[in-house]
Amino acid sequence: MKPQAIVALLLIVVGAIALAYQGITYQTKDKVVDLGPVEVTNTETHRIPLPPILGGLALVGGVLLLVSSRKG
Repeated sequence: MKPQAIVALLLIVVGAIALAYQGITYQTKDKVVDLGPVEVTNTETHRIPLPPILGGLALVGGVLLLVSSRKG
């Protein structure tokens, strides 16, 4: 398989995932109180949004790259 076709398939997969999830979420834990055996933590959820246009562009770019790699 040509390297160009591999990159095209990766772009298609990444574009589809970006359209499906529309963002990346992660959690952080902070220690609020630590009194010997008693420990209180706070869990915060953060989100990094991915615009749908980014996923669409990656998907379309991957398809165009795949079509051009099959012609040549």
